[in-house]
Amino acid sequence: MSSDGHERASLNSSQEDRVPAPDIKEFIRGVKRWTPCPLASLPNDVAERSIQVGIKPNEDDRSGTYFQIDDVPVFHGIKRAFENRVEMTSVRQALQRHEWLKDYFWRLVDSGADEFTELAYRDWDDGYFVRILEGQKLTFPLQACLFVSTDRFNQNVHNVIVAEPGSDAQIITGCTIHPSVSRGLHVGITEIYVKRGARLTFTMVHGWAPGFDARPRTAVLLEEGATFVSNYICLSPVRSLQMYPVAYCAGEGARARFNSILYVKDRSYVDVGARVVLDGKGSRGEIVSRVVATEAAQAYLRGLLVGRREECKGHIECMGLLLSDRASIHAIPRLDAEARGVELTHEAAIGKIAREQVEYLMTRGLSKEEAEALLVRGFMDVSILGLPATLYEDIRRIVESVSRAH
Repeated sequence: MSSDGHERASLNSSQEDRVPAPDIKEFIRGVKRWTPCPLASLPNDVAERSIQVGIKPNEDDRSGTYFQIDDVPVFHGIKRAFENRVEMTSVRQALQRHEWLKDYFWRLVDSGADEFTELAYRDWDDGYFVRILEGQKLTFPLQACLFVSTDRFNQNVHNVIVAEPGSDAQIITGCTIHPSVSRGLHVGITEIYVKRGARLTFTMVHGWAPGFDARPRTAVLLEEGATFVSNYICLSPVRSLQMYPVAYCAGEGARARFNSILYVKDRSYVDVGARVVLDGKGSRGEIVSRVVATEAAQAYLRGLLVGRREECKGHIECMGLLLSDRASIHAIPRLDAEARGVELTHEAAIGKIAREQVEYLMTRGLSKEEAEALLVRGFMDVSILGLPATLYEDIRRIVESVSRAH
């Protein structure tokens, strides 16, 4: 247990056993040192890749930006209209500036949970710090990009987000790689604190490569009346991806929702899920997953709801669409009720595209490929994410570009 009484996030060991484990010795450290620069000065190939994961180098419709390449924060700043309302900088700088921040660092995630958290603790490559000040409601999203530019590089970041009481903000974080990168390892530790009555929407878009491994480790602590919405989108091949974020709804009336949209192909091995612990009276939790699997991809969708106080409610929904006889999808929902009056439910469905739907669309003039792409696009409808208008169109374009390519 941590000092505040909430167990720190750790990995289910049986889960990691299923995933192709990368050999940490394969990866390198001590790469080229980037120098800080304006966003407009980023190389074109870096800027173009970042756009594909929702990051706008021109900062249109964004309130602030953090951009890290390999182990160097090359840019961070807040647009003038939002100064003194939000803070966005590197974690190293924030730790020097705020004495209190050390109490939030490695508080929710156990540094000894697995070999990847140990790696991030031992070989730390900075990360972003976001603090939305009390009562501030940001009109435009903040954006953060974690970029790998060197082949076989092991990037270990540790991010901390604090949404102070009564604040309201959206953050989009895009993780991606240079076109020349085919192999690598990204370990991302993220600790999020949503204070009393605050609301935070956190959207992650990942763009990796068939030889890349990713190990995000995220934990969230919600106080009374707080709301946290996590959206995770991964549409590119990856050698292996394993993540199991957890939200602790500690305060009365706290609400947490995890949404995932994944398109897995090639020989990708994806094991994703979420856990919501309902400790606060009347707290709410929801886990919603959509996955499309094709070629020889394998996907595991996990969800765990733990109801510990009266009047808690939670729901898990896992939906999978198979486009290949060699692909596989496994839905693994779990409900734990530990108090009277807890209400927890789940539903799961996995199947192929219905032939009659394809044939109907073909009678309307579409080819078989066009019909299937349309049905995939409908299945991956981003409306399930509940995105604010300032992000909805950006994310919709990203998802539809992949489903059209099917």
